[in-house]
Amino acid sequence: MTPNPHRIVIVGGGAGGIELATRLGRKLGKPGLATVTLVDAELTHVWKPLLHEVAAGSLDASREELNYMAQATWNGFEYEYGRMDGLDRANKRLRLAPQVDMDGVQLVPARVLPYDTLVLAVGSTGNDFGTPGVGEHAIYLDTREQAEALRRRLRDRFIAAHSRNDGVPVRVAVVGAGATGVELSAELRDAANLYSHYSGDAEKVALEITLLEAGTRVLPALPERIGHAVTARLREEFGVQVHTACPVRRVEAGSVYAGDDQRFAADIVVWAAGIRAPAFLRELDGLETNRADQLVVDATLATTRDPSVFAFGDCAACPLGDGRSGIVPARAQAAHQQASLLAANFVRRAEGKPMKPFIYVDHGSLVSLASHDAVGDLFGGRMVEGKLARVVYISLYRMHQVALFGWMKTGLLMLGGLLTRGTRPLLKLH
Repeated sequence: MTPNPHRIVIVGGGAGGIELATRLGRKLGKPGLATVTLVDAELTHVWKPLLHEVAAGSLDASREELNYMAQATWNGFEYEYGRMDGLDRANKRLRLAPQVDMDGVQLVPARVLPYDTLVLAVGSTGNDFGTPGVGEHAIYLDTREQAEALRRRLRDRFIAAHSRNDGVPVRVAVVGAGATGVELSAELRDAANLYSHYSGDAEKVALEITLLEAGTRVLPALPERIGHAVTARLREEFGVQVHTACPVRRVEAGSVYAGDDQRFAADIVVWAAGIRAPAFLRELDGLETNRADQLVVDATLATTRDPSVFAFGDCAACPLGDGRSGIVPARAQAAHQQASLLAANFVRRAEGKPMKPFIYVDHGSLVSLASHDAVGDLFGGRMVEGKLARVVYISLYRMHQVALFGWMKTGLLMLGGLLTRGTRPLLKLH
């Protein structure tokens, strides 16, 4: 171990944070060139783009989760269970809040972590744009806990509808027709069909899905032709009631009011209308933020007011690079690219070499339409759909697994999934 090794602290174990910690643990932690510590308030990691499948019950999160403590042991970094509670940049100290159990009993006291380099990868949260009633009556889909809560609520509604057998549908309103809203709408239709299959009577469970979008079309981040094609498929194949140019004004118990005070009845409301960085970044010891509370960073992903504090992923406003205007979009592929660059740059820095600038490469976007299909924009703007798009969509998750486990272990995970596929239901029923 190098005397007084450089201390790298990473806050946030999402898609980017866990990849960065793993890469740095292997390259710097194991050789003793630095200490690498990952801080997260959860004990396990689930890839965020999978949360709509967890919410619908088509994916069992307990089968896909990664334990932070185990990953740290395997890859040469340390894991600290805790939630960020403040920052002292002058003394390079990170404050962590005390952790309590479900009964309010303190498990871990408040404490301070010293650092030489701090990396913030705290992701994003749902943005309600100040809409009345959202916090009280809608569910976000930002965390595994929220996805599991939605799944349990749906399951209970399905059970009740099956028991009543009166033909009254379970009504779900999804607010926001971006990728999350579209993917969730399609996945919920599949979940209802599967529940009917396992219940033994397809007529006993009906699901009414309403997708509300403030903009003029679904999937506004993708080319218009893809948005139109997906809208047609949602309506014709999945039976989703799609309403565009219909901004939500307020949410009440059992109702969503949108447009010119149109009322949409809803047993469950899911808010997927936008994201923003966590609010605590807004006043984080003087670091520069934008209107979405993202930390403003330079081409190396260092914050503009402190070269020892870095940020990436959804919580960072990062320039596209290569002379282009605008900032990097909040996508999993961006966090993956940024984690790769930061890992390489920190190794270069340890070797006394200059760090390289980040240049975002847009590989296109894909949207899953339930378990059998996908559609998106790939290969230089070409629309792809069907089995090819689905294979590419799945490969994004596999690449995340490769970054965490390597090719051989990822292959074994895939093989194990295939071998056990017939031993479990296609829908989580408990």
